[in-house]
Amino acid sequence: MSKSPRRLVLLDLDGTLTASHPGIIASVVRTFQELGYPVPDDDALRRFIGPAIEESLRINGIREKDIVRGVQVYRRYYSEIAAFEDPKHPGQHIPGRLLAKVFDGIPEQLHRLRAHGLTLAVATCKPEYQALPVCEHFGLMPLVDGIYGASKDSTRISKAQVITHAQQTLGFDIKHGDRSLMVGDRWTDVDGALETGMDCLGCGWGYAESGELESHGCYRVIERVDQLCQAVEDYFQDNLPGSN
Repeated sequence: MSKSPRRLVLLDLDGTLTASHPGIIASVVRTFQELGYPVPDDDALRRFIGPAIEESLRINGIREKDIVRGVQVYRRYYSEIAAFEDPKHPGQHIPGRLLAKVFDGIPEQLHRLRAHGLTLAVATCKPEYQALPVCEHFGLMPLVDGIYGASKDSTRISKAQVITHAQQTLGFDIKHGDRSLMVGDRWTDVDGALETGMDCLGCGWGYAESGELESHGCYRVIERVDQLCQAVEDYFQDNLPGSN
């Protein structure tokens, strides 16, 4: 018996599911300090959230010869060493990846989406080995069907590559009638979705600058977490096979 076509929703992590800027920015600041470069201003630091770290380091003046070391330093502060004081437990220290929180209402929206029969997966430019413990720590693992990210060796770093990796691993088959939607908060999510033939639903509560999502081709932007489930349902209802 053939399986029914699936509706796959790929969800970005930073800025879509989690408010992760404190840990990312703190780790970036330590990276620039350790490399001996001037620390970017606050606006530039916010732009590190979303794109691959290699790309952001280049954009912000790190010389090519220092990129590999910069990535290593950032990953050490973000994932490996307890360098930052835990605001919830003064005196205790945690790695940058745990300086975050899940946006209010996200768990409820994910429960609703799964109850409606959708397949959910995290698709992030964060390396997969970093994304997995973050999702576990913040209780997201039971709410999705898979967690996919960049590779540690940097052979898979772009959002389009991560999307393709997630779809292939999940057995996504457009010829069988499977349909998919990207949900994210930065231009990288929109560009990656369009590159792989998908639409992107923009999350206005994340880290995009004004007009960023629309200018890159987001088909719709929602401003509140509690709009997520209905917006996804509307998308699949409005884009039924043969409706165009």
